[in-house]
Amino acid sequence: MSGKFSAALLFAVLVVSVGIINCSPAIASGFDPLEVCIENCAQCKKMLGDWFQGPLCAETCIKLRGKVIPECENFASISPFIVNKF
Repeated sequence: MSGKFSAALLFAVLVVSVGIINCSPAIASGFDPLEVCIENCAQCKKMLGDWFQGPLCAETCIKLRGKVIPECENFASISPFIVNKF
């Protein structure tokens, strides 16, 4: 009986350990807002194509040091970088 309990406890500890090890690096070491900002600009450019001014977005990230991070699904955050084609 004790052997089964020890094995179950060891298994539970291993599962929890693997979960902690595989966590997001942002949780373990913080994140660089400038990097996230530039990555989001690239993602928005991929999603929106010619409608989105990716270089202007990246320049803004650098200028503001990542303080304002664009979210592709949030029009208010990307509106300065949208091209009006009409």
